[in-house]
Amino acid sequence: MAATWDAIVIGGGHNGLVAGAYLARAGARVVVLEARSKTGGAAATEAPWPDAPEIKVTRLSYVMSLMPPRIIRDLDLERHGYKLFPMGPAYQAWPDGRSLTIYDDDAGRNHTQIAQFSKHDADAMPRWDAWLEGLASVLGPLLTQTPPKIGSRKPSDVRELLRLAWRYRGLDVRTVGDVTRLMTMSISDLLDDWFESEQVKASLAINGVIGTWAGPDSPGTAYVMAHHSIGDVGDGHLGSWGFPEGGMGAVSDAIQRSALELGATVRTGARVERVLVSGGRATGVVLAGGEELQAPVVVTAIHPRTTFLEQVDRAELPPDFVTDIERWRSRSGVVKINLALGELPDFTADPGTEVGEHHTGAIAMALSVGYIEQAFQDAKQGRGATRPFSDGCIPTVFDKTLAPEGVHVMSLFTQWCPHEWSEAPHTEELEAYADRMIDCYTELAPNLKGAILHRDVIGPWQMEQEWGLVGGNIFHGELSVEQLFHMRPAPGYADYRSPIAGLYQASSATHGGGGVCGIPGWQAVEAILADRRRAAKRRR
Repeated sequence: MAATWDAIVIGGGHNGLVAGAYLARAGARVVVLEARSKTGGAAATEAPWPDAPEIKVTRLSYVMSLMPPRIIRDLDLERHGYKLFPMGPAYQAWPDGRSLTIYDDDAGRNHTQIAQFSKHDADAMPRWDAWLEGLASVLGPLLTQTPPKIGSRKPSDVRELLRLAWRYRGLDVRTVGDVTRLMTMSISDLLDDWFESEQVKASLAINGVIGTWAGPDSPGTAYVMAHHSIGDVGDGHLGSWGFPEGGMGAVSDAIQRSALELGATVRTGARVERVLVSGGRATGVVLAGGEELQAPVVVTAIHPRTTFLEQVDRAELPPDFVTDIERWRSRSGVVKINLALGELPDFTADPGTEVGEHHTGAIAMALSVGYIEQAFQDAKQGRGATRPFSDGCIPTVFDKTLAPEGVHVMSLFTQWCPHEWSEAPHTEELEAYADRMIDCYTELAPNLKGAILHRDVIGPWQMEQEWGLVGGNIFHGELSVEQLFHMRPAPGYADYRSPIAGLYQASSATHGGGGVCGIPGWQAVEAILADRRRAAKRRR
């Protein structure tokens, strides 16, 4: 006989684990099913080098941001091992021996740093920060707001839209205009409105292209910058990011421990082949090998193309919804490079292999906005970037659990290779790409290449094959204007529900997703509980 549960969660990444924990917290008998041999998905800590098992890295995701403090409190994650080291300042060096360090919370030091390049920009920076903070006060709450069904005439949907409009009734014409500009502008055009120094603009443009199939000249990248800049790891600083002790896998492990303590069951090596549907309702799943599990509630925390185009019979879905999912854009040109180093990078601009402030935050390879754009144009033309862009960091300057004394782990989140590289391994081309990336950093820190003990290069094909990230996209879908808020992942189904009753969505392709935030898992359970209350009210 099929095993019977109150709820089944497909996918044991951090969002699936959050959904499982919240369901168990609500009293449900829930099982989380993970296809891989370990949970965590892209937020997992691994030892990729067999001859150096003592060195651990987060192979894909690399920093925390955007997780609401409520989730941390509700799931008691700190008691379960969640510990965060706030990242240091953002750092970029140049071949001419100059460097720029930008701080989250020190306007005075920012003024001194930026004035090296432009007095105008140094004076503009506080106004930029205040402007961004004002936008964050609008956009931040929207991350945890269930998108309304815009265009629906159903009374309950109209009420939700009016409720959202009422919440923002205090917005003035200027703020609405600023949000509109943010949603439609390129990050390069936006920064041109504020700053004159190429160095300053390059340092601020980085967040506009992270994980995105778009260069800084592409419309909509201004919003991507804002999305990455409104996070708060709990210390009250706008856009703060942090390194979890134990790597990103420690975050998933803390969520899993919370879920297990609350009563959830977690199974690995349990790949879902099919979602069972009867009479328009989800009734369970079938695993690879034929095992059947039944439940009136199924939550999918994996890529929507996998769920709705492979695991669900398309005949059970509205044709327009199928078309929307088929058109869901999930391109990526990301190549993740993990390095084990025998010593820290010795930058010409800031010499020394002892831990310096510039080693403690983001260490970018973005010499100008044009440099970043050219890397994207190379990939659009079908070749790996000649000089790739990178957002790097060295978590071992804080976290001593990842490597033995004297060894450091450097994480390089790099772009771009052609998005078509998700269709085949491209191993030799990826290795050559990684060589070029390391050469770029070595121009700034001449000791880097010789300090490399091990390296791990992961391209879009491997991301899709091993982690289920279709196209290699870390957000389960691009953060482009037409794929935001009520369009994520399809109009009419951005409320964490689906066309099939009892089948809910909790992947990063839903609103709030993008980053290790847990918002989709939490909001999917909120939708489940709301539907349960409505059903109980109808029965009464």
